[in-house]
Amino acid sequence: MPLKVYIEDTDAGGIVYYVNYLKFMERARSEWLNAQGFAQRELLEQGVQLVVHSLSCRYARPARLDDRLEVSAAVEKLAACSVRFTQAVRHRGETLCEAVVDIACVDAQHLKPRRWPAALRAVLTPDIQSQ
Repeated sequence: MPLKVYIEDTDAGGIVYYVNYLKFMERARSEWLNAQGFAQRELLEQGVQLVVHSLSCRYARPARLDDRLEVSAAVEKLAACSVRFTQAVRHRGETLCEAVVDIACVDAQHLKPRRWPAALRAVLTPDIQSQ
């Protein structure tokens, strides 16, 4: 997903504030999900909510005001009620930040783990890079 860095994304020195990388990654996962035919609003209406369970993030280099970034999201591992994404933020091919993000599938009303709906599981499965 292409993304441009705006002033609102940066600190006073024009460097992207660290937490905004997580927002960029959230957008990339949401856009990936939308491209697979699943809008989060529709999932919520069906009683399915996706929540970040845990994440690990490594920052290598800063992004700066007006940089044009590429943000990726790929499914690494799928379980009955969770999925692991590997993600990266790059500038001109150089990795600035990378993360492993575990997403849980929960019942939207009770916030308890639930199995993936079959249609959603079917689109998650083909993208698996490794088990």
